[in-house]
Amino acid sequence: MNINGKAYRTIWLGADGWSVEIIDQTRLPHEFVVATLRTLEDTGRAIKTMQVRGAPLIGATAAYGVCLALRTDASDDALERAIRYLAAQRPTAVNLRWALEEVRAAVRNLPREARVAAAYARAAEISEQDIETNRQIGVNGVALIEAAARGKRPGEPVNILTHCNAGWLACVDRGTATAPIYEAHERGIALHVWVDETRPRNQGAALTAFELGGHGVPHTIIVDNAGGHLMQRGLVDLAIVGADRVASNGDAANKIGTYLKALAAHDTGVPFYVAFPHSTIDWTLDDGLAIPIEERSAAEVLVMTGRTSDGRVEPVEIAAPGSPARNDAFDVTPARLITGLITERGVCAASRDGLLSLYPERR
Repeated sequence: MNINGKAYRTIWLGADGWSVEIIDQTRLPHEFVVATLRTLEDTGRAIKTMQVRGAPLIGATAAYGVCLALRTDASDDALERAIRYLAAQRPTAVNLRWALEEVRAAVRNLPREARVAAAYARAAEISEQDIETNRQIGVNGVALIEAAARGKRPGEPVNILTHCNAGWLACVDRGTATAPIYEAHERGIALHVWVDETRPRNQGAALTAFELGGHGVPHTIIVDNAGGHLMQRGLVDLAIVGADRVASNGDAANKIGTYLKALAAHDTGVPFYVAFPHSTIDWTLDDGLAIPIEERSAAEVLVMTGRTSDGRVEPVEIAAPGSPARNDAFDVTPARLITGLITERGVCAASRDGLLSLYPERR
């Protein structure tokens, strides 16, 4: 992704060849800060505090976290401790568990002296595979935008609604829900993106808008509850969101508020798509209601951070003093409300049969 004329990924190795550098997403959009991870604990903290976030990026970061742990101690016990520790940081995103299992498989039968190099190699492969997977999601999903464009007058944009951030910043590069958008933009298709602010952490207003603006994609930030209104007025042609975990029946867990957008889309006849890579599918779950839902700190609801008129970035209390808050981070959209699933292998129906048509090896 281009930021101020420079191409960035969200995670890369430092100049020393072993430390891990990330874009600190808690500082965006007001400050662009690169943070360095040198220990397992650094990695766990980055995942937990959402310096990195988004299911694919969490997975890649966790893979590198195992690498950092093995540099200190490459024993079997240390490997298992690192995996348990990292897996506990964010319970909903299945990519985290998937990436940890991938690194475990890559190193567990090796002698200790070979484990660090093998772990770094597998982590690098996970990152490269994420980029190629997302590119293919974009190629497969752009056909949906092209179809919508054919129903427009010349020059009239396709209006796409998205929720939270399932873009470059949620992945190593390109994004999942945004991959078709970037592909369409680069093909010269006129489009416009409605960006849900996505309370309580405002990943839409802070992150999606930041990256769309940096890439030159026309967009408008809207309050979370405006999506249904815009759909009623015919101002949304399709919705594309990401996912943190997809059950084998096509139910999808995504940032809280996604379910309500899907209900509004279903009521107004707006196509509603979920875009994700193979690593987001949890084949062990038959029903999305079995997906564990992370409950985060109430402080995220009660306090907002922003930039003051004199340039300071400050937290501000926004709620009635003494009132409690509940902060479920995700909700589950039933497959019946999803028009289609966009993956690196194609677009399918939101159902077990649909997923198996793309992943027949899972039968």
